[in-house]
Amino acid sequence: MMIAAGVEGRGPAAPAAPRPRPIVIAHRGASALRPEHTLAAYAKGIADGADHIEPDLVVTKDGVLVVRHENNIVETTDVARRPEFAGRRTSKTVDGKVETGWFVEDFTLAELKTLRAVERLGQVRSESRGYDGQFQLLSFEEVIDFVAAEAAARGRTIGIVPELKHSTYFAGIGLPLEDRFLATLAAHDYTRRNPVEVQSFEVANLRYLRRKLGRPANIRLAQLVAEGPIRPADVAAAGGSLTFGEMVTPAGLREMARYADVVAPPVRSVIPLGPDGRLGQPRTLVADAHAAGLQVHIWTFRPENHFIAADFRDAAGEGARNAAGSIAEMQRYLATGIDGIFTDDPALGRAAIDGM
Repeated sequence: MMIAAGVEGRGPAAPAAPRPRPIVIAHRGASALRPEHTLAAYAKGIADGADHIEPDLVVTKDGVLVVRHENNIVETTDVARRPEFAGRRTSKTVDGKVETGWFVEDFTLAELKTLRAVERLGQVRSESRGYDGQFQLLSFEEVIDFVAAEAAARGRTIGIVPELKHSTYFAGIGLPLEDRFLATLAAHDYTRRNPVEVQSFEVANLRYLRRKLGRPANIRLAQLVAEGPIRPADVAAAGGSLTFGEMVTPAGLREMARYADVVAPPVRSVIPLGPDGRLGQPRTLVADAHAAGLQVHIWTFRPENHFIAADFRDAAGEGARNAAGSIAEMQRYLATGIDGIFTDDPALGRAAIDGM
């Protein structure tokens, strides 16, 4: 007699459960349209349909977690135009790179609050540049309160995807991030109950958080990875040899799944560009990560031609906004089975997913 497909003698195999819809993460807020990491950027990202918003975390001289992409604030604030802080311009080595500018750890929160945010990519983001000087820098607690208020007003859950920046560097100057971060999560009802996905390019801090947190239902840990033979900053500082390239092999992903829930690679690690700037063949990273039990959230989609694969650019010029091209590019990546996208323009990310 003929046996139906599936395990012999057990009848047809049950259909696989459909994967949840991918999530849209507002990268630093709607940072293509408003200066990054401001209330305006987060408000716009939420209004445009982001499931989660992303605050990057650094720490002030007086030990307060604040939201900036880097501890060097020369490109994202008006500090260089403030004569009262001219004497704090300095050079430091952060994660092995020498940088010159003004650094959050040399300011108190009260001092940072006197500064105003500016657009980092003002040459191509004129709409965002129009908001220069309007918005304060934010503490992490202010962001949590804002997200909680938006969630209550809109009647929907909004997740928070914080990234711990430069953990080894900050620990080395006596301002470790991790326990401050955990205390902040514990102090807010919103983050005790709603989705939080903690990211880092370092490894030891995520392992530490896993030991401290266990596996609460609302918190995931995401291992950010760069492409190629680059070592995470903590590995390099400790004299280790592990590279991001090794971390995204099948064996590396299985090890990652011991402490993380998500792997977060750059977009071109999933589908690389060919010599002509067009998309090549997808790599096996998504399938390998899923086989290891990890979700895949990729970064970062930007809506200007300069950042879009050549397949999808239009004739408007390198710096021009290209909404249709960005949506089409995201959909090519979504077809690989990724679980989430970081985008500077959440409305386009929402359109890409809804249009699949």
